[in-house]
Amino acid sequence: MKIIVCDKTESEAIEKMRSAGLDVDVRDTITPEELPDVLPGYDGMVVRSRTKVRQALLEKCPNLKLIVRGGVGLDTIDVEFARSKGIAVMNTPLASTDSVAELTIGLMFALARSIVQATTSMKAEKWDKKSFEGDEIGGKTLGVIGLGNIGKGVAARAKALGMTVVAYDPYAKNTGDTKVVSNLDELIKVADYITLHMPKTSETAGMIGAAQFDMMKNGVRIVNCGRGGIVDEVALSAALTSGKVAGAALDVFAEEPPTDWSLVKLPNVICSPHIGASTKEGQGRVGMEVADIVINFSKNQ
Repeated sequence: MKIIVCDKTESEAIEKMRSAGLDVDVRDTITPEELPDVLPGYDGMVVRSRTKVRQALLEKCPNLKLIVRGGVGLDTIDVEFARSKGIAVMNTPLASTDSVAELTIGLMFALARSIVQATTSMKAEKWDKKSFEGDEIGGKTLGVIGLGNIGKGVAARAKALGMTVVAYDPYAKNTGDTKVVSNLDELIKVADYITLHMPKTSETAGMIGAAQFDMMKNGVRIVNCGRGGIVDEVALSAALTSGKVAGAALDVFAEEPPTDWSLVKLPNVICSPHIGASTKEGQGRVGMEVADIVINFSKNQ
C-alpha cells in the first residue's frame, strides 16, 4: 500500500510502517489546494486535525481505501460519504485519553485558584494578594457531559480529589460507578463545574446555550477540552460578563483559530490553542496506534 502522511506524525511511527513494507510519503505541510492533485495516487492517508477530508476531495480519489485520523474525533472527515465509497475510516480513541483528562483537571485548578491571572499580575510587578482568594475543588460537584474514554478519565481523577461527579451521556454503555442522569438539565442545575467531552454532531452543536446557562448555579465554572461549537460562544460570553459563569477554561473553539477574539480576551477566561492531546507521551501513543492500524489494514488487502 502507498500511504501519504498529511499531518505531523512521530518519526518512530513512520519507520514502523516502512519496516512493515509500506510505501510511506510524509507530506505534513501539504495544503488543501495541493491535496486534490496529490491524493489520487495513494491507497491510504494519515491525518490529524489540520487536514480536512471532505466529499469534494474524496470524489477525486478512486484508489483510496483507508483514512486514519490520529486523534479522537472524526468531525474533520466526511465519514459517511467515505464509507459509502468503500473507504475505511479509523481513529485512535484511547491514545490521548490521559493527556486530555489531565489538562481538564489542570484547568479546573487554574480556574479555582486564578493561577493565570495571579501569574499575569506578578509579571506586572504587582503583589495583589487580596485579589486572588480562591476555592477548593474538593467537595464540589463536577458535571461531566460525555462519558467516553476521556470523560471517564476525568471522572476518576475528580473523584480522587474529593469531588462528587454527575455525568450525562445518552450513549454511554459502561458508566462504572459514576452517577449518570437521564436529563442534561438535571446535571446543569447541580454542578459547580461543568466539563464537556462530547463529539460535535448535529445533536450536540450548540447544546449549551443561553437557556442552559440560565439554569446553572450562579458562579459555575465551565471547562471545554472536547470540541468547539458545542457551547454557544455568544451565550457563554454573555454569561461570563454578567457573572453567572464565574470562569471558563477553553482549549477548543467553534472556529480555530478564532477570528473573533472577544471571548478569549475576557478577564475570567483562560485558554489554550487546542493542545489537549499535545503531550510527548500522548503523541507517541497516537503515532504508534496509527502505525498499527495502517499495518493491520494492509495485511488484509
